[in-house]
Amino acid sequence: MELTQCVHRAVRQTPDRPATIFGDRVRTWAQSADRIARLAAALQDLKVAPGDRVGLLALNSDIYHELLLAVPWADAVVTPVNTRWSVSEIAFSLTDSDTKVLYVDETFAPMVPQLREQAPCLTTVIGGAEVVDYLIDTHEPIPDARRGGQTLAGIFYTGGTTGHPKGVMLSHANMIVSALGSAAAGTFVEPGGRSLHTAPMFHLADIAAWTARNLVGGTHVMVPSFTPQGVAAAIERHEVTDVLLVPTMIQLLVDSGEAAAYDLSSLRHLVYGASPISDAVLDRAANRLPGTEFMQAYGMTELAPVATLLSPEAHHNARLCRSAGRAAPHAEVMVVDEQDHEVPRGTVGEIVVRGGNVMLGYWNRPEETETALRGGWMHTGDGGYMDENGYVYIVDRLKDMIVSGGENVYSAEVENALAKHPAVASCAVIGVPDEQWGERVHAVVVLVDGHEPSAEELRAHCKEHIASYKAPRSVEFVAELPVSGAGKILKRVLRSRHWEGRDRGVQ
Repeated sequence: MELTQCVHRAVRQTPDRPATIFGDRVRTWAQSADRIARLAAALQDLKVAPGDRVGLLALNSDIYHELLLAVPWADAVVTPVNTRWSVSEIAFSLTDSDTKVLYVDETFAPMVPQLREQAPCLTTVIGGAEVVDYLIDTHEPIPDARRGGQTLAGIFYTGGTTGHPKGVMLSHANMIVSALGSAAAGTFVEPGGRSLHTAPMFHLADIAAWTARNLVGGTHVMVPSFTPQGVAAAIERHEVTDVLLVPTMIQLLVDSGEAAAYDLSSLRHLVYGASPISDAVLDRAANRLPGTEFMQAYGMTELAPVATLLSPEAHHNARLCRSAGRAAPHAEVMVVDEQDHEVPRGTVGEIVVRGGNVMLGYWNRPEETETALRGGWMHTGDGGYMDENGYVYIVDRLKDMIVSGGENVYSAEVENALAKHPAVASCAVIGVPDEQWGERVHAVVVLVDGHEPSAEELRAHCKEHIASYKAPRSVEFVAELPVSGAGKILKRVLRSRHWEGRDRGVQ
């Protein structure tokens, strides 16, 4: 069981089918396989030894796809780099993983001098598509090393939304089990279809969709990065059947006037995750995409990444639609208390997961690995509960829970209430210091253009949907929210403005 197995199967079964489409460039599976084998030879010629790490710092492209397969073909380990990070953050991940060879596309080439200075482990930088093509043209293909099973496939650094990033070690089996289990649910990807990669390919969510497409066969369509018009145009032009988006992308796509003119009727499946989605955005998306089935995936990098799935059918049930679904075919999910005992159904606790998708551990962090994987279960740090039918409801990151006046307030619940207001484009709710209440429920809101509701109006609106004590006691209006490369709102950045110099317990 290896990530490269799909290439051999595709060459035997569908050699002339497009493997990748990037702009006007189309490469078949036969062409892609030849380039992968030659690129692997070039990596070995650059002194990449078995188990060495090869970094990727680039926007989405067909070359990213080829490198994701050429690295294991050469018996090495991939380390995708978060393209939203600063030079110092990137240098940390490269140094921490002892990455020696780094592919950098034209967009990030200006970073190279600083990266070489701050990450002395780098011995070789492959600069851009032309260099890749040169390496391919000057090397003969080599046999696949058949690296697979429980051997390390990649080190994927967490987004750092709550602190210093950690390198998550995933095996080939971890990634394939998660993709196979997700595909077994039936509506994750269309067999033989076309998947659009607009979410960043460095992120495991998109790599999971990439892996699933490789497993069931078909074609990868890439756009460098997300824009509503660019995504809509690619779906229409290339008859895309499947796409993975985060909720912020869905909102921008369905609300975009520029994207409205494009025909999106080819789209069969839209998988979303990474952060909660409001009822209002989901309703608008369903109206814009009437022939598309929606599936929610919940998980984390440490789970390769899928733990639960919410089926398209469940999206038609108002109560179930607020859940994250049930355990995916490959995973076992439980909700536990602080002593790791399972709690009664309907009781909030920590969500834990067990299965073949659970990571090998954190790179060079044995103590944190032991803590996260205690008892054989991955402890997610997410608070939630399970109903009598096994549907999991996420209430908050445990560290994001607000304790105000002795009451526990889950920010996700407040955010969902706020998002129902027609003037709210996006929002985040955090706890800020308050002399009377200890912590105060504080909302940070991005407004829809042309709307100017008062803080009191939004507070009154929330009280119509949730208990009064949960409604924001203060509201801050901003032009945009800080987000990670995966589209997650960086609440630690929002909190730091209020908690700097104070002790909240967790940051």
